[in-house]
Amino acid sequence: MNSLSIILWNYFLTRYARRFSSREQLLAWQNQKVSRFLANILPKSQFYRDYYQGYDTHQWQALPIIDKSVMMANFDELNTVGIQKSEAFALAMAAEQTRDFKATLQGYTVGLSSGTSGNRGLFLVSQQEQQAWAGTILAKALPQSIFTPQRIAFFLRANSNLYETVKRQHIQFDYFDLFAAVEGHIERLNQVAPTILVAPPSMLRLLADAQNKGQLKIAPIKIVSVAEVLDPLDERYIQTCFGQIVHQLYQCTEGFLGSTCEYGTLHLNEDILAIQKEYIDRDSGKFMPIITDFNRKTQPIIRYRLDDILTERKTPCACGSILTGLESVEGRRDDIFWLSPQSGETLIPIFPDFIRRAVMMASEEIQEYRVVQKRPDLIEVYLKMPVELRESIRAKVYEFLLELFARSHCQIPQIHYLEYPDRTAHHQKLRRVQRDFNPHSTS
Repeated sequence: MNSLSIILWNYFLTRYARRFSSREQLLAWQNQKVSRFLANILPKSQFYRDYYQGYDTHQWQALPIIDKSVMMANFDELNTVGIQKSEAFALAMAAEQTRDFKATLQGYTVGLSSGTSGNRGLFLVSQQEQQAWAGTILAKALPQSIFTPQRIAFFLRANSNLYETVKRQHIQFDYFDLFAAVEGHIERLNQVAPTILVAPPSMLRLLADAQNKGQLKIAPIKIVSVAEVLDPLDERYIQTCFGQIVHQLYQCTEGFLGSTCEYGTLHLNEDILAIQKEYIDRDSGKFMPIITDFNRKTQPIIRYRLDDILTERKTPCACGSILTGLESVEGRRDDIFWLSPQSGETLIPIFPDFIRRAVMMASEEIQEYRVVQKRPDLIEVYLKMPVELRESIRAKVYEFLLELFARSHCQIPQIHYLEYPDRTAHHQKLRRVQRDFNPHSTS
């Protein structure tokens, strides 16, 4: 098939053909797809062939897990096309420096993850995988038919051949570089007048400010948040300024993991990959996803554990989908706070969502915030709020945080308040809740 045929095939397959009447039917279909995939891939990937030596691959749900560090350490033997990590990294770094992302390596697109957690990752995709991805993401993201003229404004830290693949006859795709000045973006957006606006929440907030002030004058029919955790505070503000539900695409180096339905619920894309749950708190439904992508052959993703913390939805979504619904994507395991216990020595974990809720419950006048744990006994809180309410809001935040820590049987840490800084580096991911120390090295 030619490139257009592959895109259209995956578009119609994803949007109309893959329908499951029950979870049992879905899981049986996934099992069949993964089993066939492993039979095809293992002879081509030396790493996985050696890694699964002695295991029954028909019981793939129990195969050993890998993560980013394992994948990067074994990059040369893991990919199936003989590309060396050193070559791929050199190409990706050159693209980052020149801001020209069109070059390929032996015909394969090379990408570099942003490395929020300090461990940058490489990804490889073939042209056919790009085209399949394009068809799938168009099926999940477009509010109207693929044959309806649409203009997509896409803000990213780095462009890629992968994203350029979505350009089709009826679809105008305009890439906006997050490194560039916001003023230039506003002028260009007013000219493009996008029907679909796709950007990280931090950029969407800046654009919402401009829309609110009358500097930006666009009326997109769909707004999509990508690349960062969508904090409820940001979601509410963006939604108010644009008068639109903020949808989400849960996309990362490791795959296209989730998308929102018409009701705004984020569902896992279990119709295109298998996602297992490693629970870290079963009672609250918090888990880390373990991904097996049975469509990705160049750089196979098999039993790959992400550090993201997801919270599953406890009630069915009104859309009726059997795909797992999420309450939230909280962030990374690296951002769990660890506090000293009231008794004993083992540090106590506090999930980012609990910190987030404590701050937001304190006052509706909080415009922006960041909470950073510097060590077990020190937390820094940055608040943007009306100056005249500063003391009362800080007191209320302190009260809600103390209540959370007491309920969790933690010692009360020092809480230092600082002024919320003006953000100028738009290409850096915004993390509302962040931990800045390694709890395993704390004595």
